[in-house]
Amino acid sequence: MPVPLAPYPTNPAPYSPPVNGAQSQLVCSGCRSLLMYPVGATSVCCAVCNAVTAVPPPGTEMAQLVCGGCHTLLMYIRGATSVQCSCCHTINLALEANQVAHVNCGNCNMLLMYQYGARSVKCAVCSFVTSVGASASIIEQKIST
Repeated sequence: MPVPLAPYPTNPAPYSPPVNGAQSQLVCSGCRSLLMYPVGATSVCCAVCNAVTAVPPPGTEMAQLVCGGCHTLLMYIRGATSVQCSCCHTINLALEANQVAHVNCGNCNMLLMYQYGARSVKCAVCSFVTSVGASASIIEQKIST
């Protein structure tokens, strides 16, 4: 279920742009365009699709992932367990760095990422199923160092 947009405040406080002109960016909730906005804004209206996107509170850590359904780059608040794509509506599992591991495909040698604890991983390039074993922990150590 999509997250509803926050409505405009009924009595908005007067906004004065930052003196140094500092800007930040976020992804439009409607058309996925990259939007630039002045620091301190609470919402941004997209000039392309007119969708209003709420700005996360200052200090909120954001993370990114690529949608498994349509390969769109998604931004989300760090700590979320799943993220629904606004383009194709796929629900993507959001894993932290310590919840994933890496192994090379046993057929084409492509570096694969999988959920920590899995017994095997299927390669998206050649469809080969690689068993996860001792070689996976060696690769994990190389990547993390």
